[in-house]
Amino acid sequence: MNNRHHFSKLALTAFTALQTALPLSAQSASSAKGYPISPVPFTSVKVTPGTFWGQRLEASRNVTIPLAFSKCEESGRYRNFEQAAHPSEDYKVGGYSFDDTDPYKTIEGASYLLQTYPDKKLVAYIDSVLDIIAQAQEPDGYLYTSRTMNPSHPHAWAGDRRWIKEEDLSHELYNLGHMIEGAIAHYQATGSHKFLNIAIRYADCVCREVGAGEGQSCVVPGHQIAEMALAKLYLVTGDRKYLDEAKFFLDYRGKTSIRHDYSQAHQPVTEQKEAVGHAVRASYMYAGMADVAALTGDSAYIHAIDSIWENIVGKKLYITGGIGATANGEAFGKNYELPNMSAYCETCAAIGNVYVNYRLFLLHGESKYYDVLERSLYNGLISGVSLDGGGFFYPNPLESMGQHQRQAWFGCACCPSNICRFIPSLPGYVYAVKDRNLYVNLFLSSKSNIKVGGKPVQLEQQTAYPWNGDIRLTIQQNKAGAFALKIRIPGWVIGRVTPSRLYEYTDNRRLTYQVSINGKRMEEAVSADGYLTLNHKWKKGDRIDLHFDMEPRIVKASNQVEADRGRIAVERGPLVYCAEFADNDFDIMSALINQKPSFTTATATIAGAEITTLTTDAQTLRFNEQGQLNVSDVRLRLIPYYAWCHRGSGKMRVWIPQELSATSPTLPATLASVSKLSASVKTSALSAVNDRLTPKNGDDRGIPYYHWWPAKAQTEWLQYDFPEAAEVSSATVYWFDDGPWGGCRVPKSWRMQYMSSDGEWEAVEDADQYPTDKGCACTVHFKPVTTKAVRLEVTLADDHSAGLFEWSVGK
Repeated sequence: MNNRHHFSKLALTAFTALQTALPLSAQSASSAKGYPISPVPFTSVKVTPGTFWGQRLEASRNVTIPLAFSKCEESGRYRNFEQAAHPSEDYKVGGYSFDDTDPYKTIEGASYLLQTYPDKKLVAYIDSVLDIIAQAQEPDGYLYTSRTMNPSHPHAWAGDRRWIKEEDLSHELYNLGHMIEGAIAHYQATGSHKFLNIAIRYADCVCREVGAGEGQSCVVPGHQIAEMALAKLYLVTGDRKYLDEAKFFLDYRGKTSIRHDYSQAHQPVTEQKEAVGHAVRASYMYAGMADVAALTGDSAYIHAIDSIWENIVGKKLYITGGIGATANGEAFGKNYELPNMSAYCETCAAIGNVYVNYRLFLLHGESKYYDVLERSLYNGLISGVSLDGGGFFYPNPLESMGQHQRQAWFGCACCPSNICRFIPSLPGYVYAVKDRNLYVNLFLSSKSNIKVGGKPVQLEQQTAYPWNGDIRLTIQQNKAGAFALKIRIPGWVIGRVTPSRLYEYTDNRRLTYQVSINGKRMEEAVSADGYLTLNHKWKKGDRIDLHFDMEPRIVKASNQVEADRGRIAVERGPLVYCAEFADNDFDIMSALINQKPSFTTATATIAGAEITTLTTDAQTLRFNEQGQLNVSDVRLRLIPYYAWCHRGSGKMRVWIPQELSATSPTLPATLASVSKLSASVKTSALSAVNDRLTPKNGDDRGIPYYHWWPAKAQTEWLQYDFPEAAEVSSATVYWFDDGPWGGCRVPKSWRMQYMSSDGEWEAVEDADQYPTDKGCACTVHFKPVTTKAVRLEVTLADDHSAGLFEWSVGK
């Protein structure tokens, strides 16, 4: 074996304490400072089967991971490597330039699972995949199938030579980052160097060819992740060049040719104070900054991350823990821009939010970071995968008219494969150690083997959390003598929704907590860091019983969040709740919750999983045919947000109106709303066309819309088939235009057609105009015609697609 593939004994010893899912160990492979707090690795924590998280791990094992591997086979991911091993000008390079990462991420998740579920067949399968991957690696270590399979005609995003489009769309360094992450997980789980050697060879290639030196390409990652991956690789190998490369990527950001906020390259990273641009790129970069700061002692990074974190939790965090407000650039919005129906909240961004908050905890040791982490974990993150592990969300909106649905996979498969690697890594987030302090950060049934002060401690945790607030910790073995258990008291227990004023409880309830040791009540108070500290000389059989009051709570957002004014959200414990169509036999969008609501709890089953539901009194508002407002009393049932969209697609809402100014009374039926709607391209968003919702302006993304993207320079259509023949003489369209960054613009032209008595489509006569103004009522009047069906025929612009919010017809 080449010398560069040997690892020092010191590096390997340090790495056994490494939580490879994400963060870095304080026990560095060199004299670097490292994190003040050491993670307890995922290999030390075994989650109890059949419990809340045990079911999630089992779903990953039985469904998600096998599905991901099968999709890698079906979609040609493996074939890309096979073709790269035997390049040819005959190969057509398609897909995405980051498709290589799907096998890497799936191997990473499978490796975590091997610790809980040893599986020789899975190990053998991974080995076979690694054989395919290894053959695609070029002699100097470069591994990027989008170029190597056909160097003369590489992927359109790759550029004509290495690294030339890295800051744009090539994703060469992004691929490296995920390769390293997967290789380290595989190494720790199996002890095999097979994948790690491949990753090291590619990393060595990057260190030689990318940098500020003479003859090197001075570029930084277009999509961040290599920063934190290289920092981990430094810990594994003890080779300082990997850490130096990670620091180069950060230090030169904002100084190379890439200079825009989409990639957080608008200014040097140490000068940034606001979260901007692509939310996944941003969170990966912030995590990498924390890693490099911990290992180098560069406090400028820490000051920058702290400022950015304050901006996120104070102005840009969804109540579900999601980040990224807009689909335009999959990005953070402006301060307090938190729309609900158009919320992007990409699953990958929620995972990135966990990464960042975990690292900040390791740096600062304060529970507020875990409060944000837990909020994301139980809501905006696990909503991204179905309870059975086989369906996925890419965005995670907080409101839906039924246009959203889980899918078995995506062409751009970053979210499903990211879920593959994250869920199995969860055991590594439960505990952490600093000196003789053992932090208990998450509450889930498990058995753990932990070292405190270098001595073994066996700890068992039993709980039904998040359904109730009772947790029992039992010391099964203790060779460490006296040490402190530092138990996180969640922010929701002590009346803090988030570590900011962005959200606040408004029901005047005061929850309490209790703790006892071997049945004796303890009176210790929560310290400033948010932890309850129990110093004790623990012995085998000692029991620590915790109780957190768990009641439904009412939350209001800051009045600066326009989308949530006059509305409330409902929480219970760490869970955010929502109203969904399947539980309520009325239009939930017309519901008005009481000023002083009270709730009853019950249990129900969704997709085979038991959940706790909440029910309260509400009213529905609707206009009758005469335009009068009718009010009806109803019982409104709520379910945990993560469990929505398991019973078909339909309406869902997190933020429920409590003030009349926020209500949306059900409107009377129109000819369009009662008609059968069809289109040249049928999608789940088609129902937006006749839902009777119109935009406030051309930039309104708070209501659904339909589009024909990516089609352009062609004719498309929509059609209404009426219940019976009707007279029509006008039509109104609200065009959707997401310029300047999106792919849709107002159309080149449009016209109305009707079905003649002999079944032929005819153009309406005497049309006065066909306006194409953005986001406002574009109405055409024409000679009255009695017909059974009408068509909207749309000619798309030469360079853009088109879409619309609403299309109505009438007299």
